[in-house]
Amino acid sequence: MTVCVRGAVQGVGFRPFIYRLASQLSLQGWVSNTVQGVWIDVEGSRTALETFLLRLESDKPPRSSIHSLEASWLDPVGHAGFEIRQSQISGPKTALVLPDIATCQDCLAEIFDPHNRRYRYPFTNCTNCGPRFSIIESLPYDRANTSMKRFRMCSRCQAEYDDPRDRRFHAQPNACPECGPQLEFQPGHDLHDSDLAVPSAKHDALIAAARAIRKGLIVAVKGLGGFHLMVDASRDDAVRRLRERKHREEKPLAVMFPSLERLKCVCEVSPLEERLLRSPEAPIVLLRRSSQSQISQSIAPGNPNLGALLPYTPLHHLLLSELDLPVVATSGNLSDEPICIDEAEAMERLGNIADCFLIHNRPIVRHVDDSIVRLMAGRELVLRRARGYAPLPITLDSGFSTPDSPSVLAVGAHLKNAIALSVGPQVFISQHIGDLETDQAFEAFQRVIADFQKLYETTPAVVAADAHPDYLSTQFARRLAAGPAGAPRLVTVQHHMAHVLSCMAENGVRPPALGVSWDGTGYGLDGTIWGGEFFIVRETGCERFAHFRTFPLPGGDKGVKEPRRAALGLLFEAFGERTFEMNFLKLFQNFAGAELSTLRNMLGKKLNSPRTSSVGRLFDAVASLAGLRQQTNFEGQSAMELEFAATAAQPGSKYEFFIETSGDPLIVDWAPVVESIAGDVRKNVPAGEISAMFHSALAESIVAVARRAGLAAVILSGGCFQNRVLTERTVARLREERHRPYWHHRVPPNDGGIALGQVVFAGKFAR
Repeated sequence: MTVCVRGAVQGVGFRPFIYRLASQLSLQGWVSNTVQGVWIDVEGSRTALETFLLRLESDKPPRSSIHSLEASWLDPVGHAGFEIRQSQISGPKTALVLPDIATCQDCLAEIFDPHNRRYRYPFTNCTNCGPRFSIIESLPYDRANTSMKRFRMCSRCQAEYDDPRDRRFHAQPNACPECGPQLEFQPGHDLHDSDLAVPSAKHDALIAAARAIRKGLIVAVKGLGGFHLMVDASRDDAVRRLRERKHREEKPLAVMFPSLERLKCVCEVSPLEERLLRSPEAPIVLLRRSSQSQISQSIAPGNPNLGALLPYTPLHHLLLSELDLPVVATSGNLSDEPICIDEAEAMERLGNIADCFLIHNRPIVRHVDDSIVRLMAGRELVLRRARGYAPLPITLDSGFSTPDSPSVLAVGAHLKNAIALSVGPQVFISQHIGDLETDQAFEAFQRVIADFQKLYETTPAVVAADAHPDYLSTQFARRLAAGPAGAPRLVTVQHHMAHVLSCMAENGVRPPALGVSWDGTGYGLDGTIWGGEFFIVRETGCERFAHFRTFPLPGGDKGVKEPRRAALGLLFEAFGERTFEMNFLKLFQNFAGAELSTLRNMLGKKLNSPRTSSVGRLFDAVASLAGLRQQTNFEGQSAMELEFAATAAQPGSKYEFFIETSGDPLIVDWAPVVESIAGDVRKNVPAGEISAMFHSALAESIVAVARRAGLAAVILSGGCFQNRVLTERTVARLREERHRPYWHHRVPPNDGGIALGQVVFAGKFAR
C-alpha cells in the first residue's frame, strides 16, 4: 500500500511516528519526506494495514495536522524491515512550512536541570518545538535547507538525530552547547558603564544583559524571528526613554512576564486566555488589567488592557528566570520600519535606541514578529498574524477554488501589509510585514514576495492588488504585470470586497451572504472614500447593497489623524453653517481661530474635503464630540478609547440610525444619531454612556440591513471589528434575529487579511 499524507507533517516528528507505528504492527516498507508531504510505502497483512491507516489519524504527533490522506492498495514487493529514506526533492512544492513553535515542557525541563548536558543552553529544541519558518531556506524541511546547516552536529547530537526512537530524530535545528549557536553580549557605542563595557559570551552574556535591564538600560535581544527591545517594565524612566528613542509616543507596548503567576498579579486571565498564553503559538494576548502596580503607566497610557506574553524560547525563559521581573518586549525597529533580524543591521539601525545588545550566531532567514490575539465572542481573534501562525495556509472551499486554479499572488494593502500566494486550493499567507510607509518596509515587502515564490517554486499566473492606484503594493503589482511575455495578469480588487471575501474564505461560507465591511479608509469605486459598506455576495459577484451616508473630511489625509476634523465634517454635513453657532465649545476650543476659519471655508466651498462613508471616521467623530480624543498618535487610537469608554457603561435610551430605502444602494443615515449625540453633549451626558449607546446603534444598523437583505449568513470584516464591544454586541443581536454571523478567527479582520480576499476574488470573479 502507498500512502501520501499532506498537511503539517514535516518538522513535527511525523516520520519517526510512522517508523514506530509500522514497527509495532510488524509492517515492512519505508517513509520519506517529499516537497508535497510525506510518502509511505508499507506492506503486511490487510488487517494490520487497515489498523495502520486508522492510527495515522488518531495517534499522529500533537503539532501535526493531516489535510489529505491518499492510500492506494498495491501488490507487495517484498520489503525487508522498515526504514526512513532520504527526502525527495522533485515535483511541485506544496508541503506545509510550519510556524515557529514555543518551547515544549521536555526541553524546558532540560535547560533548568543542572545535570543535563543542555543546562542553560538557550538554543535547545526538539521535534515538538523550536524554530521552523524563521530558519527554513527551501523545501523539503531538512537541516541542509535551513540556516542551521553551518553548525555541524557533535556525535551525541548526531546520535539523537539518527535515532527514530528519540524525540530529536530529524529535529533539524538540533544542537547543544558543544556544537550549536552561542550567545554574545555587546555594549553599545555610547555605553560607558564599567560593569557592562566589556563584551562577553555564552551564559555570561545572558547575565550581562540581565544586569543591564535591572539598571534601567535598553537591551536589544536577538530572538527567534528578529530583535526585541527590552527594558524593566516597572521602571517608568526606562520605558519613557524607550518611547522617546523609538519615536513611539503612546501606542501600547507588550510586556513579557516570567511566569503565568506573575502575569495574573497584573491582569485578569480567563481559562481560554490562559490556553492562548500557554499554547505552542504563544502570542501576545490582549488582557484586561486588574492592577495598576508592578508595571509603568507609560507602557499603555490610558488603556485598561495590556498586551502580555510569556517566554516562548529557551533564551527568553533563561533571561526572564534570571531577571524574575516583567520586561517590555517590543519589536526591534523604529516606528513604521520592519523588525531587525541581523546583528550588523541591528547595530546600525538600533544603535541610537539600544544601550547594549544580546545577540547570537544562528542566522534568521526571515523576519517574524510576535502575533497579537484577543478573545472575541468566545474564541481567539488574531489581530497580527506572524509567529506561531504564519505561513500556515487557508484551504479554500471547492466553491472558491479547484485543484487546477491558476496560482495567484496577492500583494495586500498599504497598511498592516501581508501578502498571499495560492497553490491550488491552498493560500499561503505571509507573516505581518507592516505599513508600507518607509523604504525599509517596501524592501521587506518585496523580499517576502520573492521569498514565497522561491519557497514554493511557484510563478503566479495572476497578481491581485487593491484598486487604490496610489498604494505602493498596487504600483508594484502593475509593474509586475507590465513585464515581458509570461508576466502575470493583473486583477484589481475593491478593498472592502476583499475584506468580506477574506472572512468568507476563512469560515468556508459559500454565497449568498451579506457582507459587512467597516474600516477607516478604502478606495471607493465611485470616487469617494468607502469604509461603511454592505455587500451581497452571490455566485456571480459582489454588489454594493448599502452604505453609510457620506460626509466631508476636511483636509483629507490630515483629517485621518485629527478626529476633531472628522467631527467638524460630520456636524457640517448635518447642520450646515448652523454648526458654528451651536454650543460645541469643547470641540471648537481645540482649533486655533485662524484654523477654524480655514476649515469653515474649506467645507463651505468643498475644497480638499473628500467625502467618506467610513465607519472608522464616524468613530473618530464621536470620540471627538464626546471629548475623548481630538488628535491621535497612532492608528485607531480614538476608536480604542471609545471602546474602552463603552466597556464600563450601560447604554441608556437607544440611538437609532435611519435606513433610507428609496434608492439603490440603501443608505444608512447617521443624522438621527449625530443629532442625539449633539444634544447629549450639550447636556453633559458622560462619554461612556454616549459611547455605549453609539455601539449599540451600530449593531442595530447591521441587524436592520440584514433584515432587508433577507440572507441568513452575515459576514463581519474590516478593522472596526477588532472592537470587542461592537463585534460581540453585533454577533449577539444577529443570533437573536436568527441570522448566522461569521467573523474572523486566525486571519486578521484588519488589512492584514486583505490578501486572502484578493486571492478569492481573482480566482472566482475575475477568471
